[in-house]
Amino acid sequence: MPTITVKGATLRYERSGPADRPAVAFLPDVGFGPWVWGWQAPEFAGSYRTVVQAARGTDGSKGPGPYTIDRFAAELEAILTDAGIRRVHLVGAGLGGMVALRYAREYGRARSLSLLGVAASGDRIDRAALSALHPADPAGFEGSLSVAFTDRFLTETDLGERITAWRRKEDATGEALSGHREAALGFEAGALYELSLPVLVCHGVDDPIVPPAAGEELAAELPNGRFEAVEGKRCCYIEHAAAVADAIDGFIDEVVTSKA
Repeated sequence: MPTITVKGATLRYERSGPADRPAVAFLPDVGFGPWVWGWQAPEFAGSYRTVVQAARGTDGSKGPGPYTIDRFAAELEAILTDAGIRRVHLVGAGLGGMVALRYAREYGRARSLSLLGVAASGDRIDRAALSALHPADPAGFEGSLSVAFTDRFLTETDLGERITAWRRKEDATGEALSGHREAALGFEAGALYELSLPVLVCHGVDDPIVPPAAGEELAAELPNGRFEAVEGKRCCYIEHAAAVADAIDGFIDEVVTSKA
């Protein structure tokens, strides 16, 4: 993984795919390491230039606080600059989607946003459910998976133990986890009518952390927003990875074609 230093923080990211193709960057939800994009990013790497970052506090990316949306957006800008990417399609889940919204407002590289389980305000986040998904003690990761996935997914696949192992290796803990969580809870998107770029909002119909209605409201308030419901819970983009990848791919292709 390439590594850069930004204001005392060491940031890691991975890039893949053809350098001459449109770029897609993946931004993770609260606390999650790069493992969370293991289903989506490989699907895009054949047709796009992809960037998967390890957010500060996860998987070897480290640095002092504060953990704020503005600082995460600035760190994304530094990563994209280092990767030589001039324009980018952002795919952000939860906190990552909030960072994408702020980034689109403050910087000029974003061509489109695909937001997964995102609300315009941290007030719409269920604090207790968020804490249940990200327990302070990693020993609780296995039990926390019921917040992210349906019982059917956990029963019919053998992924529960593997996801738990990835989380213990890569996810944020301690001060970093608290910083991620508070950044999401304190988020305010601001005047959404000012964001005119195309935005796809996908949301799990049984998401216990952010109600689907919040995603619908976000899409409705964006000038070029559209909403798409997805079966599943917080990590519907893993549980129904193929359907979500198809939706995002079709959306990005439409944006690229319309601006060709």
